[in-house]
Amino acid sequence: MLHLSLDDPKKLSEVCRGLSSGIRLDILKLLEKQSMNVVEIAEQLKIAVSTTAFNINILNEVGLITTQFQSGNRGTKKTCSKNYDDIHITLSQNLKSDKDYGSYKVEMPLGYFSDCLVYPTCGIVSDEGIIAIEDEPGDFFVPERVKAELIWFRKGYIEYKFSKGELNNKTVLIDNIQFSMEICSEAPNYNNEWPSDITLWVNDVEITTWTSPGDFGGSRGKLNPGWWWDYATQYGILKTWDITSMGTFEDGRHVSNVKIADIHFEKNNFIKLKIGMKEDAINMGGINLFGKKFGNYEQAIIMKIKYNSN
Repeated sequence: MLHLSLDDPKKLSEVCRGLSSGIRLDILKLLEKQSMNVVEIAEQLKIAVSTTAFNINILNEVGLITTQFQSGNRGTKKTCSKNYDDIHITLSQNLKSDKDYGSYKVEMPLGYFSDCLVYPTCGIVSDEGIIAIEDEPGDFFVPERVKAELIWFRKGYIEYKFSKGELNNKTVLIDNIQFSMEICSEAPNYNNEWPSDITLWVNDVEITTWTSPGDFGGSRGKLNPGWWWDYATQYGILKTWDITSMGTFEDGRHVSNVKIADIHFEKNNFIKLKIGMKEDAINMGGINLFGKKFGNYEQAIIMKIKYNSN
């Protein structure tokens, strides 16, 4: 959900500008259930591709959609996804702002997982070379795994434990727990149309399942080292999940009713994140996880916590 108020008139004005066109509203309707590229949107709305691109750029500028270039059979296409299902506008001032909250952030390197159960195809590489011999799950526990910058497996799960750090010694009211990572499916070499049902658990509570559309390649990831093969996976999608008092949100879109209270934040002095595929997943399409030196986004797995500091 996007919250707007007179406390940030610039943001409010920008979003209202994005919503002030019938064409842009029609584009948002089309993106309600699935991502689409510019040509597909133009064909659905029966308008010129140039007109479609112009309006998509405005929606992207004001943050109502996210665009990403993906390789296809006929070259690179700009794919569009909607960021929000709900927008709440308050025409008053003096609302609680971010400065009224405390924040805590941990960036987890890929190789610092606490547990895993993986099946081929699988492997681990650093920016310097291969760490785990391809398709040897036992090699996932070699000491060198801490240098991992890309991890992939076709079936199973990987688990991380995030320290709560300073929050262990505070009595706080948690407003939001956010996880973000670059991730995609896992196919032999790569396949841009290879769906995978990827599930997230937090403190052993299933929060949501996201269907990755593919394992992306065809153009090199911006951060990939020179030795990495052109025919292999190149990049993923940067995904963000927020657990709040109103439920769980994926890239700003409400996807489940799991709330902060359901994951029992106070139970342990760490927060456990499990990423994997359920045994009954319809699309058992695997997982690629990207670190700071692979893919398109210079980050590993990030956890952010926002809490009431009053």
